[in-house]
Amino acid sequence: MKPTDWVRWAIPGLVWGTSFFFIAEGLNAFPAAMITPMRVLFGFLTLACFPAARNGRIEKVDRKRVALLGVIWMAIPLSLFPFAEQHVSSSVTGMLNGATPIFVTTVAAFLAHTLPHRQALVGLAIGFTGVVLIALPSGGGSNSWGGIALIFIALVFYGFSLNVAVPLQQKYGSLALMWRVQGVAFVLTAPIGLTQIGKVHFTWSALFAMIALGSLGTALAYVTMAANAGRLGSSRASASVYLIPVVSLLLGALVRHESVAVLSVLGCAVALVGAYLATSTKRYL
Repeated sequence: MKPTDWVRWAIPGLVWGTSFFFIAEGLNAFPAAMITPMRVLFGFLTLACFPAARNGRIEKVDRKRVALLGVIWMAIPLSLFPFAEQHVSSSVTGMLNGATPIFVTTVAAFLAHTLPHRQALVGLAIGFTGVVLIALPSGGGSNSWGGIALIFIALVFYGFSLNVAVPLQQKYGSLALMWRVQGVAFVLTAPIGLTQIGKVHFTWSALFAMIALGSLGTALAYVTMAANAGRLGSSRASASVYLIPVVSLLLGALVRHESVAVLSVLGCAVALVGAYLATSTKRYL
């Protein structure tokens, strides 16, 4: 890849690494059910500033797939993370998200009805081992394990959504596609969020965290990831999330003063090695 490709590749991981910090900050003032509609709304409004997002047209034959992405890439997984972070630290949530390429590669092989190359299989095995090591120190109670389960479910949805997004991004471009996907997600999540308005304990810092989460994590990062998936392929593009654990770990430990188990950090390293091996080849058996 060219230097500019590396920069584009790194943007989603760096930005999403801050997302779990912003979610944790937002939960100080807003109920978990309000986090996703707020971030999606701010992302939607940010993308609306670009004529390319508003002027693009989606053919009738593809509208169902765009709506599907709104459900499996935005509405469901983004709604799961705030509830998970009520029981799991932002650092651990970010480290577990480093396993996203493992799920993307697994789903890609499933959709292609073929086994990945041996190296990828070894990488998947190593990666899942790392995920287990990350989760073990955090599963101190039923609530913690429940939060970890929600994160795993979200990662499965990410695995499917990135593979669905590639042909649509290549056909319509990132801005037009993601603006409509976010519109679908907002329509689906807003009614639930509105029921929780009475539980808000407003602070400006939490609101600014939501604005940053939406404009950066939901607009900039998603558009860049969709563009990368179209240019580089879903597996290589998803490898940008290797950066998420590093950023989320630093923010959680240094800013939020979260304690992180050594075993989780070790598991993070193992998971990233596995993810690299799983996505560094496109060959199949």
